[in-house]
Amino acid sequence: MSSSKANSYEKFSDAPPATGIPVNSSDPYFSHPAAHHDHHLHATAPQPWNSGLLDCFSDPKSCCLTFWCPCVTFGQIAEIVDKGSTSCGASGALYTLIAFVTGCTCLYSCFYRSKMRQQYTLDESPCGDCLVHCFCEPCALCQEYRELQSRGFNMAIGWHGNMDKRSHEVPMGSMPPTMEGGMSRDK
Repeated sequence: MSSSKANSYEKFSDAPPATGIPVNSSDPYFSHPAAHHDHHLHATAPQPWNSGLLDCFSDPKSCCLTFWCPCVTFGQIAEIVDKGSTSCGASGALYTLIAFVTGCTCLYSCFYRSKMRQQYTLDESPCGDCLVHCFCEPCALCQEYRELQSRGFNMAIGWHGNMDKRSHEVPMGSMPPTMEGGMSRDK
């Protein structure tokens, strides 16, 4: 075997086996494991929340809803964070059941704060998710609610309603220009 052929075989011996899936695929479900080894180098730093933990009164409506019916606020947050795989009613009912049985809803709700932080690359501040929910459950729920609102979600219509609304919005550049007076033929 010639030395140039031997060198070319050596180059490819370190390459991962071919899978038929491009290594630089952006689809997280179909990307090659070798593409993930540098993923931590390209990850963005956690971003701050759009509002503070104690800014509850900046949105009096959600503040009152959370004070009187935290199960509804939690259900709306959970539906959006779960991307519609659970309904607001089911999550809110489970939250209420946990409240009556154990009185410790923070163990359930802190899971959703962690999930939301991971989805939107948010800071774990002012302290850990469980501590925030254990010591200030209403404030944590209000902050999560406001964060989702600031990201363009209408909390009252749920995940599927928001997705329908977004799919019906027409981008400005996709509509053809209108012509006044219509088309006419010069004779």
